[in-house]
Amino acid sequence: MKYYIIAGEASGDLHGAGLIKALHKSDPEAQIRCWGGELMQTAGAELVKHYRELAFMGFTEVIMNLPEILRNLRFCKTDVLNFRPDVIILIDYPGFNMRIASFARAHNIKVYYYISPQIWAWKQNRGWKLKKTVDRMFVILPFEKAFYKRFDMEVSYHGHPLIDVIGTFNKDITFFERHALDATKKIIALLPGSRTQEIKRMLRTMLEATKEMSEYQVVVAAAPSIENEFYYQVAGNADFKIVKGDTYQLLSHAHMAAVTSGTATLETGLFGVPMVVCYAGGRVSYLLAKQLIKVKYISLVNLILNKSAIPELIQHDMNKQRLKNELSLIGDEQSSIRIEMLNALQQLRGMCGEPGVAERIATEMVKLLKQAE
Repeated sequence: MKYYIIAGEASGDLHGAGLIKALHKSDPEAQIRCWGGELMQTAGAELVKHYRELAFMGFTEVIMNLPEILRNLRFCKTDVLNFRPDVIILIDYPGFNMRIASFARAHNIKVYYYISPQIWAWKQNRGWKLKKTVDRMFVILPFEKAFYKRFDMEVSYHGHPLIDVIGTFNKDITFFERHALDATKKIIALLPGSRTQEIKRMLRTMLEATKEMSEYQVVVAAAPSIENEFYYQVAGNADFKIVKGDTYQLLSHAHMAAVTSGTATLETGLFGVPMVVCYAGGRVSYLLAKQLIKVKYISLVNLILNKSAIPELIQHDMNKQRLKNELSLIGDEQSSIRIEMLNALQQLRGMCGEPGVAERIATEMVKLLKQAE
């Protein structure tokens, strides 16, 4: 069968790659075309367009780049019709993918949505549109199945695919040596995001907060698609190391972390690393989001646990002093705050399912498609 998969950012590339590998196992004759990144391409799909060309965040940036977004939409629709897949599999990226879902429905092409757009956080009425355009929703967060039942949607939940990725991970004892790090110093990992706009907003504050914490070494997880020089330009004269393409090894060795809100918070949590979650957006984007967001927390860790297990520093609270204070509290190995956080992160891992998530999802997708033939 023929599969057309669309992911618009780095986390979608990661999850898409796992799904593509599993689809090839369940359907050895699978032909897969994708929008994504190197991981999806390496997993066995033909890469049409890289997510680097799609990563626009915030209301103002989307408006500024609207002509390019519309060109991408037109190109995608033409490419889909030329390929004529049995199913389009959408991975998050709702502004683009929900339009493709409507287009696919109009052309009688099946649509599976893998990794739900976070409409439970805002724009909840989009659920009715998804019901009209999506044949099956494959959700990855435990609370999402109940949410979509409100819209009488066909929903499958098999666990979170990060369980597969982290479950097969092996810690490398040569990590410090390979990256010229000091093996005698504990690591503060900084994860400032995967987009240039995020990094510009987050990295300097993160580095300022950790500047006087000289007992630690500060290590920045760099996005594979962004040159190291960009980080140095943003950071000024701060003292830090960069690790690129090795974020999981970094997390497995980190004592604590400061993490920009997004999938990275869940990755950090599943590695059991105490963290502070950070977010600062453009003023207009933040004010609009503040009016629209319907959830109590911004981090996936707190949302899944349904409690404030890790601190969240949002907008004005995301400043040097607040972040330094929070890191100092969770850095103390004897503190009750750190111990409670570690216990909560252990609970988180248990709530995200058992290994084999991508294979279970792929098996169900292939089964449904064969039934529809």
